[in-house]
Formats: sequence, C-alpha cells, structure tokens
Amino acid sequence: MTRSDLPVDGKRLWDDVMALGAITDPQRPYTRRSFSPLFMEGRAWLARRFTEAGLKVRIDPGGNLIGRMEGRDAKSSTIMLGSHSDTVPSGGRFDGIAGVLAALEVARSLPAPPRHAIEVIDFLAEEPSEYGVSCIGSRAMAGQLEPEMLTRTGPGNEPLSTALDRIGGATAKLAQARRSDIAAFLELHIEQGVVLEQKHVDVGVVTSIVGVTRIDIVFQGAADHAGTTPMGLRRDAGLAAARLVAYLAERAAVLSASGRGHFVATAGVIEVEPNAPNVVPGRAHIVLDMRAEDHALAQGFIAELDRESLAIAAACRVERTRFAMLMNTTPAICDTRLRKLLTQSAEQLKLSSMPLASGAGHDAAFVSRFAPAAMLFVPCRNGKSHTPEEWAEPEALAAGTAVLLETVRRINENT
Repeated sequence: MTRSDLPVDGKRLWDDVMALGAITDPQRPYTRRSFSPLFMEGRAWLARRFTEAGLKVRIDPGGNLIGRMEGRDAKSSTIMLGSHSDTVPSGGRFDGIAGVLAALEVARSLPAPPRHAIEVIDFLAEEPSEYGVSCIGSRAMAGQLEPEMLTRTGPGNEPLSTALDRIGGATAKLAQARRSDIAAFLELHIEQGVVLEQKHVDVGVVTSIVGVTRIDIVFQGAADHAGTTPMGLRRDAGLAAARLVAYLAERAAVLSASGRGHFVATAGVIEVEPNAPNVVPGRAHIVLDMRAEDHALAQGFIAELDRESLAIAAACRVERTRFAMLMNTTPAICDTRLRKLLTQSAEQLKLSSMPLASGAGHDAAFVSRFAPAAMLFVPCRNGKSHTPEEWAEPEALAAGTAVLLETVRRINENT
C-alpha cells in the first residue's frame, strides 16, 4: 500500500525513473551503455533535471556528472548521494538509475537549505564497460583508475583516455577528481536478490560489499577415443573439472552456513576440448567466481582450492597447468555510524529494516576507501536484475528515498 505521509514526492520520483529508463535502444530494452550516444542523451536529461532542481551541474575529471547544492556553512564538508545511470546490455530500469534519482529527490525534498553542501552524483560506467574497466568514475575519485586502464581500447580501437575526455572528463587533470571533503556518501540500490521481498522487509541496511575473487584453472589430460579407451587408462580433463566444480559447490554451501557472513562460489565458465561427444576431453578450462564478506575466509578457501585442484588432477591422471588469480578484491565495510543512522531513520518513518551484505559490486565500495559510505537496499521483484524484467514497486522506491532524506537530515543536525 502506498504511504501518503512520506516526506518525498513518490510520483515525481517514479516519473523520473520511467523517463530515464525510456532513453534506451528500442531493439534491446533497457540498454544505455556508458560512453554511447544514448548514455550521453541520458546524461543530458539528468543534467536538465539537476538544473531544474536548483543544482549547479558539472562533470569532474573522472567523468562523473555532479549536481551541487551549497550548504549554509561554507566550511562544512559535503554529503554525497547517488549511483550510476549506465546499464548492462538489455538491462533494467532500476539498477543504478533508482539511486541517482532517489538522490535527486532528496535534494528537491530538503525542507530548508542544509548546513552541509549536498551533491547528487551519477558515477561514470559502474557496469563493466567496452574498455574492460568497471566503476570508472568512482575509481577515479578514489585515485584507483590506474594509467594502464586508461590505455585499454574499446569500439573503434578508441583508448579509454580518449573516451573519458570525449564525454566531458579530463584525463590530464585526473588527480583533481580525488576528494577529501566528503562527510558521508549514501547509495540507494535495488537489492538484486530476494531476501527483502521474501521477508517482507521495507529496506536493507548494507553491512558490507563483498570482496570478489576470480580464479582461472586449466587441467591438461589427453584426448582419446570415447569408445575404445578403457576407463582405467583415461586422462580425462573433463572429469577433473567436474570433480572440482562439485567440490566447489559442496564446500561453498558449508562455508555459507558457517556464520561468517555472506559467501557464495560459482563455476561460471566450464570449457572442454575438443568438446565432442565421442572424444575424452583432453583439456578443461574453468573460471571460478567467489564472493565473501569475510576476507580471511575467502583467502583460506583459495588455498584450499589450490590444494584440492592438485589432488584432483593427480587422481584423474591429468596435470593442472594453470591456477591464476584474475581478481581478488577485499570487502568494503559500510560505515557503522551511517548504518546506525539509516536504521534509526527507517524506525522514525515506521519502516522495517534489516542488515544484509551486498553480493554485487557497487560504486560505494570505491568511495568507502576515502570517505564514510553506506548503502540502502529496496526490494525488487523476484530478485531479478540485469534483465528487462527488473522491477521495483513505486512505494518501495519512495520508502527508501524517504529513509535517505531522514538520514541526511540527521547528518546535518549532528555533524
């Protein structure tokens, strides 16, 4: 049921979300890839909405679109709110978008000029881009956009540095994107999971954003005729891969229930060669994705996988020729004080809340490296995300935005 007593304009917020979502490739809704003409059209729409709300609009050297409301106290630090407006191919209308427009609605709903300056931000390219880098804008703000990343090329062999300049950033001044004046960063996001919906909870206060580990593994055996090679003489790389995938799932289930926070593991890439029904696989390639709230737990499991993959290779009479780390990030812990304020704000508004970890990456993870940062989740239907079926109810967005507004009010009063 829609609440009429919330201190935000839920209809205005909803209309904005639908309007920005409509700026899409009509053949692939809802697609608005970073650096594309549609992305720039969406940003132009956002800039107009920021200006209409009385915000001063700029693009920083890291390519982030920022709308700023000055505070009463010129010496006070800045409260930043927002997310991202780019999408994955054939994505949805809420991932990222809801966070940017909830931030805008907070700025429009403040009852009086705040003591702190308020910034509404659309971070550049949170989703993996065609240049092979994600979270480009928040990386730049954290000083984590490495020179090597800027040399990576995308469509038309364009370097990322050129693309960044093309959309209004300034590669030559990238150091100026770094910030040291942020009192708090808050990011609203759809949960991208089913917990809030299934538990009938209004908002989730994020405890941490998991660390992500990806491991590339190759087993090398011998390709042989599937009909004539005796079972006891095979060097089946596919069998080794299957055993490791089963081990991964079984151990991940145990670790997930260990009480040490969010933990999941997935074998998302499984390739065998020559990949024919009548040939014993001579080579198997696996890419494992592991996400953990407890970094020590993750590192222990990596060592365990190293040992187990060698043991499986020996048992299957194959060689493990590769065990390489493609990614191994540390979890980002959300600020304790901001989490408490979000929880108190939900209580003040008579909304239910619960703590939960984020199993997906977000710009807040990079912001947390230089400023207090926290996230608020709102329910999404069936946990669907990165798909056209992605959906959040209007009242869920309004409720989450009201919690942000109340939290900003409390920060202004107490810091």
